[in-house]
Amino acid sequence: MTEQFVVGLVGAPFGLKGFVKVRSLSGEIDHLLKLTQVILRQGTAERVWEIEESVPSFPAVALKFKGIDTPEDAKVLSGAELIAAREQASPLKKGEYYIEDLRGLEVIFAPSAASEGAPDNEKSEILGHITDILEGGGGNLAEVKLLSGETRLVPFRDEFLGEVNLETRRIALLNRWILE
Repeated sequence: MTEQFVVGLVGAPFGLKGFVKVRSLSGEIDHLLKLTQVILRQGTAERVWEIEESVPSFPAVALKFKGIDTPEDAKVLSGAELIAAREQASPLKKGEYYIEDLRGLEVIFAPSAASEGAPDNEKSEILGHITDILEGGGGNLAEVKLLSGETRLVPFRDEFLGEVNLETRRIALLNRWILE
């Protein structure tokens, strides 16, 4: 499992003391307010930063990084991804998953999985892998790369996808027609 996640995106400078606004990718901000150290990634460059102060600025958080003391200094961080350890990410509720944990799951079809929702049938057929989870107007969509190389979007909902099994790294497609 992935041990680090992108939990936020650094935006514009905020105020005169070197704060930056950080938008939470989960929509939650409480976990960001508890951070004391993070990794900022800009392109391929990553650097560990100590957080001196955090202030709620709903729907975002204003963070002050050690050594960043002016709006001009803060502007350099704009656009960076804020990476934190799994235990520092937004807590999950039942039935929720981190997108990083879903990427790479085998998407299988098994006749009995359609009725049971279980992804671990011995007679299962591997159809492809989840490459991403995208936000759609009606909810999240699983981007599935089929073995043929084609990509399909499947609503990430119980009526289309069965139980996620992170141990076996599989999820069952309940209705094959959704790929047509």
